[in-house]
Amino acid sequence: MARKLSILVVVALVFGLLSGAAFAEQVRVGLVLSEGGLGDQSFNDAAFRGLLRAEQELGIYKSYVEPFDISEMEDHQRFFADAGMDLVIAIGFTHESAMYAVAEDYPDVRFAIVDTVVDMPNVASLVFEEHEGSFLVGVVAGLMTESDVVGFVGGMEVPLIRKFQVGFEEGVKYVNPNAQVLVGYVGDFNDPGRGKEMAISQSERGADIIYHAAGGTGLGVIEAASERGFYAIGVDSDQDHLAPGTVLTSMVKAVDLAVYEVIKSVVDGTYTAGVRSFGIADGGVGTSEFRFTKDVIPQSVLDAVADAKAKIIAGEIVVTDPTK
Repeated sequence: MARKLSILVVVALVFGLLSGAAFAEQVRVGLVLSEGGLGDQSFNDAAFRGLLRAEQELGIYKSYVEPFDISEMEDHQRFFADAGMDLVIAIGFTHESAMYAVAEDYPDVRFAIVDTVVDMPNVASLVFEEHEGSFLVGVVAGLMTESDVVGFVGGMEVPLIRKFQVGFEEGVKYVNPNAQVLVGYVGDFNDPGRGKEMAISQSERGADIIYHAAGGTGLGVIEAASERGFYAIGVDSDQDHLAPGTVLTSMVKAVDLAVYEVIKSVVDGTYTAGVRSFGIADGGVGTSEFRFTKDVIPQSVLDAVADAKAKIIAGEIVVTDPTK
């Protein structure tokens, strides 16, 4: 019920302040999250951290909404455009078709979208080299597995998530050609129960390390790892703290940085439409800091990760991007 009422909350927040002098002087940002909303400890939460940072450091006025369903996304984007926001940010590739329609109808409004490209003159598209970051955690998995079987659990089987899968597979094989990678897709980014079931199934088939790229669904993967005694690898946000010692590392994707940077560009007057890609070289993707597993992961593995990172940056390792 709370999410169904979220648009009413946004209406009250925006129009309650719309006439205030302080509001008029602030850069106004409206953020539309992806379905599932806050609390996923991953993708949406990372985007929200970027919004909060912009509020604290740049003094913006913020408003946000958590869509209950994909069908709501266009309405939320249109609402923020109508409300006079200086920037409307949509989080996730599921916003793509809606943003094409809304950006065309509001040519004077600045938009940004994360995780896909919307080729419009008033849209900044913020994308990531997820395959590169996934290669690094694949190196960890390939060297740490004792069974020579590891797993990958994806949310929806779409080109974006295939980037995580392919990069992970290549990283595993780079250091351990004999390893097998089990692959499964749940079909949902917000179903921890099914994520847990798939992880247990892969564990029963021999996987002793499972990497997820599944949003809220991945919380079930981590829960299964904690209960069943295998290792998990988190995604998007640093998820190591969710099960200290069980989550070997996380493929951190700096969605918070991307959100903050595009907001800052509006504040600074440097906003431009077009594509900006975040990769290993600029800290857009990478591993977590191994806070809870430095006593578990040998230094030789950490050195191998650092070596792979350096070679990717130098162009000596080229990770396959299946979307190209």
